[in-house]
Amino acid sequence: MGRLTGGDPSLLRRINSAVVLHALRAAQAPTLTDLVKVTGLSRPTVEGVVEGLIGAGLVVEAAADEGAARRQGRPARRFRFRVEAGHLLGIEIGAHRVAVLLADLGGRIVGSAQAEVHESDPAEQRLERTREAVADLLARAGVPRTALRAVGVASPGIVEADGTVRLSTALPGWTGLPLGDRLRRSFRCPVLVENDANAAAVAEHWKGAGTGSDDLVFVLAGLSPGAGALIGGRLHRGFGGAAGEIGALHLLGREATPEEVLSPTGEPLHPLDEAQVARVFALAAEGDEPARAAVQRYLRRLVHDVAALVLALDPELVVVGGWAAGLDGILEPLRTELARYCLRPPKVAQSLLGEAAVATGALRLALDHVEAELFAVEGTVTARR
Repeated sequence: MGRLTGGDPSLLRRINSAVVLHALRAAQAPTLTDLVKVTGLSRPTVEGVVEGLIGAGLVVEAAADEGAARRQGRPARRFRFRVEAGHLLGIEIGAHRVAVLLADLGGRIVGSAQAEVHESDPAEQRLERTREAVADLLARAGVPRTALRAVGVASPGIVEADGTVRLSTALPGWTGLPLGDRLRRSFRCPVLVENDANAAAVAEHWKGAGTGSDDLVFVLAGLSPGAGALIGGRLHRGFGGAAGEIGALHLLGREATPEEVLSPTGEPLHPLDEAQVARVFALAAEGDEPARAAVQRYLRRLVHDVAALVLALDPELVVVGGWAAGLDGILEPLRTELARYCLRPPKVAQSLLGEAAVATGALRLALDHVEAELFAVEGTVTARR
């Protein structure tokens, strides 16, 4: 553990500020005495830090707790972290819709908006619909654009570290799009861009079916499935951001295309869209044998794709989301087949967040960024008196 030598008082102040701010966020309107006990800092140090945080607009004096036992004399001052000191956006840009979530600095969602788009819409039109949805939400919530501290964006495709979409087959004109740079023009804050399945994995770990597991795989089950993985609680993107692209396995040439897999007629299914596939599943539920065969091919493909990832990563949990997760009979075949293929079968659960998973994960990424800024200090030193 590093030690301060007294040569960097500004670093010491930042460390102490981060420690006190952590304590304030974790407690319910603590007093100065409470903060001294939790942080181990001296009272004058805590007082100075709190006053500085008040001046920065991050902390405010809280109202006296009316439920507390009344004592003689002046009640102790209490303080709270100002979750309203800024706001965050989580944005999903998908094939059929744009979804936006607005939250305070505590991660509490305070508003949402949604706009329909068509899978054939060009990139410019999709971006414009995104801007319109954001503007509508901010106007309804009464939040100025300048109050945004960070924006998380999630979308299909392989995403570079700078927010450029290296490859996306789901959205027209998306491959090569500098999505991060394009959206940063609309905001005066950092914009973080992530793959949609990766964002959903983060969301399920935060608020969904994966809250109790740090090693999980989220499967975005659709026409071409994708996956996101957390290992030890950290998102695993891979060297080039392409980890989890299990939908590309059929390109190895050993299997039929999705259009052939999902066809009940022997001819490739056109157009290959969710409405057509839902119709195939509906026919299968009614007992149509060709449709049932198509559904079985789809489930077998999905199981093989997921099994490949499970064998490589050995997760504790597989969470299934995406539109196909709502189809009857998808979870049990996964459990059964994974038990056959995998040395240690993982638990399999359905997403608890549903269609909100991707936008929620984008929001969590924005919150992570803000928290890293609030609590970042250089080195590995601890706070000292």
